[in-house]
Amino acid sequence: MLVAALPLTAAAQDRGPVTNLPLPRFVSLKSSEGYARRGPSRTHRIDWIFRRRDMPMEITAEHGHWRRVRDREGAGGWMHYSLLSGVRTVLIEQDMLQMHTSPDPKSLVAAQLELGVIARVEQCALAWCDLAVGGHHGWVPKSAIWGVGPDEILD
Repeated sequence: MLVAALPLTAAAQDRGPVTNLPLPRFVSLKSSEGYARRGPSRTHRIDWIFRRRDMPMEITAEHGHWRRVRDREGAGGWMHYSLLSGVRTVLIEQDMLQMHTSPDPKSLVAAQLELGVIARVEQCALAWCDLAVGGHHGWVPKSAIWGVGPDEILD
């Protein structure tokens, strides 16, 4: 006999049970080293060690003081919340990405960013994000970065 699961309410699907913050959501790695474990406790095996401070991470689940996270490639596991920061960062996904002075591809180029650079998010509109990295500020298309949702707007 097949039993269909009842759909969860939108609020239950979209909010973490611990923090009541949206799921999934992006954060960054607070320290220069963070262990991602198989399960939500220190007794679980370490599957990954992240060693890049400010690396953007996506939280996909919560359990007590633990957050299930993944990186750009999908690697991850459960990390203690104290290793994560609400500071928003992104990973540049296009080599020599042009950073513009305004959210317009015809505006002046303020800098070029290499593939894999991590930048701090200042704000995001629907299609562009204003980033800060290495003393430079400017706008890049959302389609060329990882660490913000496609419809996410940040002020």
